[in-house]
Amino acid sequence: MTNPDQYKTLEQPANGIYKEKGSKFISYAFPVYSEEEIKTHVDELKKKYYDARHHCFAFMLGMDGKRFRANDDGEPSGTAGKPILGQLKSHELTNLLVVVIRYFGGTKLGTSGLIHAYREATIDAINNGQIVEKTVNDLYRVTFDYGVMNDIMKIMKDEQPDIKKQDFNLRCMIEWSCRQSNVESIVNKLNKVESTEVEYIQTI
Repeated sequence: MTNPDQYKTLEQPANGIYKEKGSKFISYAFPVYSEEEIKTHVDELKKKYYDARHHCFAFMLGMDGKRFRANDDGEPSGTAGKPILGQLKSHELTNLLVVVIRYFGGTKLGTSGLIHAYREATIDAINNGQIVEKTVNDLYRVTFDYGVMNDIMKIMKDEQPDIKKQDFNLRCMIEWSCRQSNVESIVNKLNKVESTEVEYIQTI
């Protein structure tokens, strides 16, 4: 990853397919941000393809590369989840889940054949999606007196964070977000304005 607050993932869900000796490998790729989302997607595909023999998957979450999992779902160890995960790593993708559903075609593919099939099914799903670069953003809230409105709005105009909510009464409030590498500059400017309180809410 080139920047600590920038990463690559898919813009939207995508799917693919790979066939080998009668076996069919149907692949789905989902942008995800939590293990709860991952469980939901896997469970839904298991219901949809209830008659398939295997529902193998792998995912990467977060920026540090430490939150990942590969699941072979009954295939020989290392022949399904690992090659799926390998493609996420080689494409430098995170916050992404890939599930590959296998329908057995009657002919065993062997270890190398399985690894190849799960890898190719994963590549097809990724290639059918659109890889995008996204930033890790922090959400903040600034509250301030109405009298310093012009000072606050000048900072917002100069720095151009993404304004999520605003409420202008006697005590005003703006919720805003921006990429993590730009947060410090905005917070420092806001804190210099009299009567302001700046509060971190969450990372999004």
